[in-house]
Amino acid sequence: MVTLILFIVIFGVVVIAHEFGHFLLAKANGIHVVEFAVGMGPTICGFKKKGTKYSLKLFPIGGACMFEGEDGLADKDGEETEGSFQKASVWGRISTVVAGPVFNFILAIIIAFIMVNMTDIIAIRDPVATQVVEGGGAQLAGMQDGDEIISINGERMRLYQEISLYMQASYSGGDIKVVYERDGTRNTTMLTPQLDEATGAYMLGVINADYVEPKGFETLKYAWYEMRYSVKATYKSLGMIFRGKVSRKDVAGPVGIAVNVVGKTYESAKDYGWQSVLLSMLNITLMLSVNLGILNLLPIPALDGGRLVFLFLEIIRGKPIPPEKEGMVHFAGLMFFMVLMVFIFFNDLANIFIK
Repeated sequence: MVTLILFIVIFGVVVIAHEFGHFLLAKANGIHVVEFAVGMGPTICGFKKKGTKYSLKLFPIGGACMFEGEDGLADKDGEETEGSFQKASVWGRISTVVAGPVFNFILAIIIAFIMVNMTDIIAIRDPVATQVVEGGGAQLAGMQDGDEIISINGERMRLYQEISLYMQASYSGGDIKVVYERDGTRNTTMLTPQLDEATGAYMLGVINADYVEPKGFETLKYAWYEMRYSVKATYKSLGMIFRGKVSRKDVAGPVGIAVNVVGKTYESAKDYGWQSVLLSMLNITLMLSVNLGILNLLPIPALDGGRLVFLFLEIIRGKPIPPEKEGMVHFAGLMFFMVLMVFIFFNDLANIFIK
């Protein structure tokens, strides 16, 4: 029951932030919001205020902010009504569509700021080699204890965990170019990662056990770093999926997230107190918010990114794509996602019950 409540709260916060972004910019651009819904499926309860219906749906796995005339169809008299989505300027429509993902990133930075200020339990580490492993790649490349890793193959490192992320998601073999700083001087070396037989992963051969305790304006900097890490982890994970480096067991939908992510994280954190549980749930919310923001910006029909493609085409052409054609494309995208959701649902069940 606790897992279910936590799952609903986390998904609710992420979805409300996304839809509220659409809602706020729609109002600013004079677009009438027909319904603001949290969840999917049948309506459990709701009310209507100033022409907008606010609904809570049965299944807590999504939401919607529906605009008048969003589908591009005119009213029954053949004319677009005042407040119609299509009556707004093209830049007004673009800002309304993009506001959903943007608000997910705003939510993420707020959560990251809260987490960074929980310095008594959060582990924030700079990309510093407080210890160079004896005989490891870093030592063989001339690195020493205390060296700060600035970049790996041109990719800037801001947090220690970004090093592991790079090795897991971006390393494809061979030597890597490492820029590091020692006593204020930057140095460059070619480093050969070594295979760790225990984990099967390639390692640089550096260890960091020193935690940072940000103060004052530093908390904003590290909040940005934490959100930046989540963004990098998301798009690198997508890249691993497209390259076939992620197995079926690594993919999770709402059921998998509830059971294998929220549930197991709660069980492992509760023995350390409510602050540990709070931090863990905030971290999951941060990752989900960033995931939702990035996924919705992908140029795929039925997603915000797909709608943005048509809006930018309107700018290039000087006139909109015929509504019926755009509607067919988005409908095809919606059907694809419905089939995908069924697949993910059964994949979640398989991951839970088939070991």
